[in-house]
Amino acid sequence: MTRFERFAVVDWSGAKGSAHKGIALAFCEAGNSAPMLVDPPGRTWSREGIADWIEARAGEPLLIGFDFSFAPPRIARGSYLPGDAVPDTAKAFWAYVDALCDDADLGAASFLETHHRRHFYFGAADGRKADFMHLRACEAHYNAGGGGKPSTVYDAIGAAQVAKASFAGMRALARLNRTLPVWPFDPPPASGALIVEIYTAIAARAAGLRKGLSKIRTPQALDAALAALGSAPHLPLARYDDHATDAIVTAAWLRATALRGAYWKPQPLTDEIAESEGWTFGVL
Repeated sequence: MTRFERFAVVDWSGAKGSAHKGIALAFCEAGNSAPMLVDPPGRTWSREGIADWIEARAGEPLLIGFDFSFAPPRIARGSYLPGDAVPDTAKAFWAYVDALCDDADLGAASFLETHHRRHFYFGAADGRKADFMHLRACEAHYNAGGGGKPSTVYDAIGAAQVAKASFAGMRALARLNRTLPVWPFDPPPASGALIVEIYTAIAARAAGLRKGLSKIRTPQALDAALAALGSAPHLPLARYDDHATDAIVTAAWLRATALRGAYWKPQPLTDEIAESEGWTFGVL
């Protein structure tokens, strides 16, 4: 996979509406120059705007990382939404989510709040939170290896929840996969762009940041993290918020990690997992 010459990371958001302060896009070239933020076409990025930016570069040697879950768990329970008639492969499920939702800007809040409400935890009225804590094979493997327990897409409450972002992301994948391959659901192409799922916490650990202390909010901390990943110092930012610094650090990590063949063939990744749940790039 040394053919990639450009790398991009999207810090994603599932928030309602069409303008999202929580979205950041960082981009870098091969080599060691620091990733830079890409300015949105307006004041803030929309999810549609991110999709437009990526589609315009489908033919480039570009590796793109998104930080949301590309599918819900299916292997452990035999269904994404047990008891409901839903597809059992990821690509078909993306299309199902997209067809069911008419939320603005590829949003998917209605999927959780209305269409399949009983599968998601929004608070104590839904019962025991532990009953909703289902993980994908990749997430369970990461946790068993000491990486920590990732959030589940069925937990829709609190600042750390990834549910809305992930289902909005599945709508984005339904659109983007028309013209771009998505690993590992598709094999890496001989040319052109490729989309992978990333987890910013993995990049933070590789940059020397400890669990629970991985957020970067100063220029000094950002340069230290970049140096640990073999990157030159960054150009000054207007604001050092979590979204911007997560995207920048993870883009530098993706550039370094994409060259390592083992990450493209993790031993636990079976054909069934690749088709139904996918895999987070960087988890061995």
